[in-house]
Amino acid sequence: MIQVSGIFKMFRSGRGKVFALKEISFSVEKGSSLILAGKSGSGKTTLLNCIGGLEKPEKGNVICAGEQIHSLSGKALSRFQRRRIGFVFQSGNLLSYLNVMENIEFPMALNEIKGKRRHGRVSELLDAVGLAGAGSAMPFELSAGETQRVAFARAIAHSPSILLADEPTANLDSENGRQLINLMFSLSRESGCTMVVATHDAEIIHPAPHKLFLKDGQIEDAI
Repeated sequence: MIQVSGIFKMFRSGRGKVFALKEISFSVEKGSSLILAGKSGSGKTTLLNCIGGLEKPEKGNVICAGEQIHSLSGKALSRFQRRRIGFVFQSGNLLSYLNVMENIEFPMALNEIKGKRRHGRVSELLDAVGLAGAGSAMPFELSAGETQRVAFARAIAHSPSILLADEPTANLDSENGRQLINLMFSLSRESGCTMVVATHDAEIIHPAPHKLFLKDGQIEDAI
């Protein structure tokens, strides 16, 4: 489902060129989950962004669901992201002017999923993430854990092929973090979604079956 080949990513700073990623190569099978582990600054988020098409590498290829995404036009890449990828960001990034139900509906509206099908999917997801009855709540009324649950529900609402999550438990306490990650793994398995999670949270890293450890923009170890 995901094939990363020889990725280099460079940034320019006052100190000159900084290589965030150096010749990264790996693959993720369809329906499986991979943890990108490493300390802050190891390149996890940059790698996740390159996989999702949010950043473009200087060198190398990323193939997702059969598409060489960095060769797509801007319009085609946006369409691919909208239809095939779900993103979960560290801070949730819910739209503050939409309520919980409207936030979850948003990617379905973009994909022209309408009527009973859309409303049924929202109800199903709210129940699955333990927030049935919270559809009318505004983002500011939610706890950090609830915010991330809504963000996850929104990310999988349109049934993407690939789910990318960047430090989803970083702002949560241990119990909420554990509940969220168990929920993510469970629902992703049920839907057959391929998931990649970037984290430095040991409670996520330790039990995960597939792990890629990054250090200074390079693969240090793979399990």
